[in-house]
Amino acid sequence: MSYTLKLNEIKQITHDVYQLQTEKPTGYSFHPGQATELALNKEGWKDEKRPFTFTSLPEDPFLEFTIKSYPSHEGVTEQIAKLKKGDEVLIDDAWGAIQYHGKGVFIAGGAGVTPFISIFKMLAKEDKLSGHTLIFANKTSKDVILESFFRDLLGENFISILAEEKKSNHRHGMIDQAFLKGEIHNFDQEFYVCGPDKMVEDISAQLEELGAKPDGITFEQ
Repeated sequence: MSYTLKLNEIKQITHDVYQLQTEKPTGYSFHPGQATELALNKEGWKDEKRPFTFTSLPEDPFLEFTIKSYPSHEGVTEQIAKLKKGDEVLIDDAWGAIQYHGKGVFIAGGAGVTPFISIFKMLAKEDKLSGHTLIFANKTSKDVILESFFRDLLGENFISILAEEKKSNHRHGMIDQAFLKGEIHNFDQEFYVCGPDKMVEDISAQLEELGAKPDGITFEQ
């Protein structure tokens, strides 16, 4: 089913990431971590659907999306940066394999962190944050989406790693097997991995080699 929704608010939260808040259809439901297909209700863009994750909670009276804009692609995400209050978007029903299955380690690359935002909001609301870790990989510190949000929620259990910048309060390098072995001391727990396809594939394989159960690793198929 398709829904036409008005944009209530749009704000820029990093140099290339925007947070959109829209109307919410009556009875619309999703699980934290899920996504929908979204298009812009503008001539020439209505059929250009792209998957975006909900970053609001299911019980919120609005829908929220946190979207990285890629101007060089000259596509939907470039247009996101041009939206204004009152513009309309089109969405479908919710879908997605990234859902919470229990306490564990979340590993994200760039915009791949977005499915985890709603999950962490849910855990915070239920007072169940203890024992969860987020490892978040980016190129530079300016690319870190909602850094203060995650630091406030998770404290020392928020681990930021930067590939192209050395900065205090951030690790430097890439998430590889040696890094995972040094940061994670229990591989008999849940793992949630989201990011570029190659990263998800590599990290999932490394986690299995370190002892994680294949059915304990959640990622988008």
